[in-house]
Amino acid sequence: MKSGSIITSAQNPKIKSLLALEKPRERKKQQLFTIEGIKEIHMALQAGYRIGTVFYCDELIKKEELQSLNVPDRLLVRVSKPVFDKIAMRENSGGVIAVAEMKTHRLEQLTLSDNPLVLVLERVEKPGNLGAILRTADAAAVDAVIICDPQTDFYNPNVIRSSLGCVFIRQTAVATSEDAIRWLKEKNLRIYCTWLEASKAYTDVDFTVPCAIVMGTEATGLSDLWIKNAHANVIIPMHGKVDSLNVSVSAAILVFEARRQRMVYARK
Repeated sequence: MKSGSIITSAQNPKIKSLLALEKPRERKKQQLFTIEGIKEIHMALQAGYRIGTVFYCDELIKKEELQSLNVPDRLLVRVSKPVFDKIAMRENSGGVIAVAEMKTHRLEQLTLSDNPLVLVLERVEKPGNLGAILRTADAAAVDAVIICDPQTDFYNPNVIRSSLGCVFIRQTAVATSEDAIRWLKEKNLRIYCTWLEASKAYTDVDFTVPCAIVMGTEATGLSDLWIKNAHANVIIPMHGKVDSLNVSVSAAILVFEARRQRMVYARK
């Protein structure tokens, strides 16, 4: 594309290729995904992600503001406001969208602290929940988030949006439940599973030791495999008429209880 030119049609091949990445199958096939927002792109770069084409609308962001990304001019693609509105999935994305290369997310790539706290999610379905949990994991400085048998992926645009970029800066891994259980046991982490039929309140569990908090889906909960391999099955007592919480809320309650216990223990 010539210097100073602008894409004004959503039928442009570059735009069509970008829009194709909204589909999970296409993201997996190309090993590419999109990032909206200058802050999120910076977070991805700081985490070592490789950035390719950057689409921007100069009605929303000045080209000079993109200089901090250190992207060659040949990778900057200017688009009209109507085209940008077509490719943007969120409001207030700041007028910039980048295409980036995926990373691998394997258990053996995770590094743990001396007293690790790990969060495990089995069969997570809703991207918004996964994104919110990643924000919680970052706020509580969880060592890693492991997704078992996922129904969504880390690079779903709604995960990136709802995590505010935390998906790039927290350690994450994808595994089967069998492999995750084996890995946790090899690392000598206690496995605490949330289960509605559990008799142990989460406040009565010792989170000061190396451990993993395991969450299931709101609809079906955890599989029997996790329940059988748990060191303890815990519950958040309910005092109202509804017997369950959103999984991201439950994760936040448990993770910050673990952080609270660890802070109290450290003061002793």
